[in-house]
Amino acid sequence: MDRFETAFQMDTSAIKFGQGATREVGSDLRRLGATRVMVVTDPVMANLPPVETVMTSLREAGIDAVLYDRARVEPTDLSFKEAAAFAADGGFDGFVGVGGGSAMDTAMAANLYSTWPDEFLAYVNPPIGAGKPVPGPLKPLVAIPTTAGTGSETTGVAIFDFVEMHAKTGIAHRSLRPALGIIDPDNTRTMPPMVAACSALDVLSHAIESYTALPFDRRAAAPEPHLRPSYQGSNPVSDIWAERAMRMMAANIDRAVYTPEDDEARGQMLLASAFAGIGFGNAGVHLPHGMSYGVSGLVRDFVADGYPADRPLVPHGMSVILNAPSVFRWTAVASPERHLDAARMLGADTRHASLDDAGEVLAQALIGIMKRVEMPNGIAAVGYTEADIPALVEKAIPQHRVTKLSPRPATPEDLAELFRGAMRYW
Repeated sequence: MDRFETAFQMDTSAIKFGQGATREVGSDLRRLGATRVMVVTDPVMANLPPVETVMTSLREAGIDAVLYDRARVEPTDLSFKEAAAFAADGGFDGFVGVGGGSAMDTAMAANLYSTWPDEFLAYVNPPIGAGKPVPGPLKPLVAIPTTAGTGSETTGVAIFDFVEMHAKTGIAHRSLRPALGIIDPDNTRTMPPMVAACSALDVLSHAIESYTALPFDRRAAAPEPHLRPSYQGSNPVSDIWAERAMRMMAANIDRAVYTPEDDEARGQMLLASAFAGIGFGNAGVHLPHGMSYGVSGLVRDFVADGYPADRPLVPHGMSVILNAPSVFRWTAVASPERHLDAARMLGADTRHASLDDAGEVLAQALIGIMKRVEMPNGIAAVGYTEADIPALVEKAIPQHRVTKLSPRPATPEDLAELFRGAMRYW
């Protein structure tokens, strides 16, 4: 058997894009054979127009639609289990996730555990869980994003906080991918500026991480073709989607954050989110995401503007981007051309930059964007100090699914230096 991988596989969801496309969800689910559908959303979104549009469309199509409005923003193992129990009791033959990545990921988990019941940790990524492959096909799921961020409408990854470990992990398998993602610019008009900014920067990091990830042919070969992971490393197809997402994000982020009535900018951001999702859903992400799980999981008292104030919360996109400049300064030595290309796609002037400058040029391009959309100045600004670094490293180490895709292997000592470098940027 080959020592290293010699092939990569491309999978994604079907995509429908356009203003007002949400009104077609009833017809779409009828075509997919669904007659009784669980609509998954969060308590805030449940009272907003996108959910009303979904429920009306489903009922007009003759579908028995049941609203589940208890998806948690930044879901936990407990909230996943609650949604899965509701799904198991409901006898549903289809699912709709309406909201940010939290709602869509919750819909994936509800679909999985109600279709193929098992111990909760059976499907969770190792080393926290057993990483058991999904045994067979799931019921049709339509994902309708209301934020331009996670790309969950195109990926087979459901992320959650594992409460007892105070860390994020997830479930990753091709079978989790939605059958259809409906990308409708009408659905993002209610995003507060900080929510829009965090969502956008998650997209940006998805694209840069997948573009700079360990190449697929430098990853150890899977023991069998059907065990090839969803996150396979950078490859020629995922590169195309990542490149386009970076350019679109850089061109539209300011307008989308500060002028929500700008339909064109919001539409471009949603497309960029989906494009980045197609890219990283096959290539994977690496250290900024692997390090983010501790930053969000160990938060003590920080609450971001525009998010629920009922508990401390560092939003996912924020927790990722706060690590990114520090990481890319360090990983550039492994693939300086790619890091310099990424900086150029973000709008940096690289004409006089050498390959030795690649990490710093990319870091400064990101820092400039972070400043423009009012991100905190590093992880110190969300409450962390030098004394927290050992605990942050401890939370990052188990994230093998993503950390092992770093183009430069990171030891615990390396991770400590990366967190140290992420404390402050300006």
